[in-house]
Amino acid sequence: MVAIGENILWLLVLIGVMIMIHELGHFWAARYFNVKVESFSLGFGPRLFGFRRGETDYRVSAILIGGYVKMAGDAAVLEQVKADSPAALALPEGSPADPRSLLSKPRWQRVIISAAGPIMNVVLAIAILTGLYMFKYQKISDEDLYAVIDHVAAGSPAAQAGIQDGDRIVKLDGKRNPTWEDIGEKEVTGAYRPLYLTVERNGRDLDFIVTPTLSERLGVGYAGWDERGELQLSFVEPGYPAEKAGLKKGDLILAVNGQPIHSPTRFQEATRNSGGKPIEIEYRRDGQTYRVLVQPVMAELDGPKHWMIGVGPQQKLHFTTTRLAFPKALQASLEENGKGAFLLVKVIQGMIERRMSPKNLSSPIGIAQMSGAAAREGAAEFLGFMAMISLQLAIFNLLPIPIMDGGAILMLLIEMVMQRDLSLNVKEAVFKVGFVFIMMLLAFAVFNDISRFARG
Repeated sequence: MVAIGENILWLLVLIGVMIMIHELGHFWAARYFNVKVESFSLGFGPRLFGFRRGETDYRVSAILIGGYVKMAGDAAVLEQVKADSPAALALPEGSPADPRSLLSKPRWQRVIISAAGPIMNVVLAIAILTGLYMFKYQKISDEDLYAVIDHVAAGSPAAQAGIQDGDRIVKLDGKRNPTWEDIGEKEVTGAYRPLYLTVERNGRDLDFIVTPTLSERLGVGYAGWDERGELQLSFVEPGYPAEKAGLKKGDLILAVNGQPIHSPTRFQEATRNSGGKPIEIEYRRDGQTYRVLVQPVMAELDGPKHWMIGVGPQQKLHFTTTRLAFPKALQASLEENGKGAFLLVKVIQGMIERRMSPKNLSSPIGIAQMSGAAAREGAAEFLGFMAMISLQLAIFNLLPIPIMDGGAILMLLIEMVMQRDLSLNVKEAVFKVGFVFIMMLLAFAVFNDISRFARG
């Protein structure tokens, strides 16, 4: 229960900062173009508390997931009906005829006002990473850049293509010496799309074509290879055999049943294929080497029931740590955010093309869990997570979905081309469809998170 409370607290911090920055973008743009702002709210629903300064009510509302800036003329349908009515002898403040109404402003100004929120989220992501890199910048060491394959899973797309243990990938889709980050990005977003590889094997360069499949369990592209490196436990599940045997998060796994091991898949195969017999794990902690016998149990943690010990092995990366001056920190931040934006666009494209599963979508429930986990890792990890979510929020808001900023921008651009307003019936229908779509998407994401938690 303590962890759940912490997760909720850190979610509110995360959402509060991002929404405030987002709405400040709309607010500042509206004020710049002399649009009257009636209220600035963190959250939706009934007003809890706040204060009034000038003509604007600054408030905190009951439902804290989200926020809004209410401008004069926001109630477009109602006000436009009033303006068009022959009986409208006196127009209220905020109607299209009011010079400070949103509807009275040129469409290009309204486009800027709509875009200002997502732009501020991008600025926040860039600013956070720039600040972090000026304090602590980590770069993967050269030894981890070489894309050497430690293990190829039997029957996987890589195995069927002829890839073997020990191959080094020296070219991927025309790019020389790709890193595992490059390969992973291509793999997870590339289900059913061929990857053109050149591998170095025994001093010879060989060409292969590997076509990742869509993993039902992970919901992303899967080729079936693992990189070579040190194996570290990223988590140890409470109550499972590994914890009872004394294994802890951060332990380096050296061998299983006397066999050196460098691959998460090899480790999982050793436990899954144990038949329930104890396995001997050799590991290192604080410079000391230990051996322990662990008794697998038949359980369901991340898919169908199988023999497991309740750990999450992953490759340990080695970093060089330094501090960057502001110009280089800004450049590194722009590059990292550019890669993040490109990857998110590829993920959205993959979902639309059904090459990635929408089961990877997370609701505020999942984001709360991730924000809490990041906060427990430290301030730098939480800020990095905030930068990533802020960037994702900006891109999602710019999608041409009605009721989102991108939908409003799209309709304004259509009106600019048509040189007239869309009919009220069309606008109302579009916004209703957009609202239903967003609610269905949110419900689906909540279902995903609940299903993941129900599986442990």
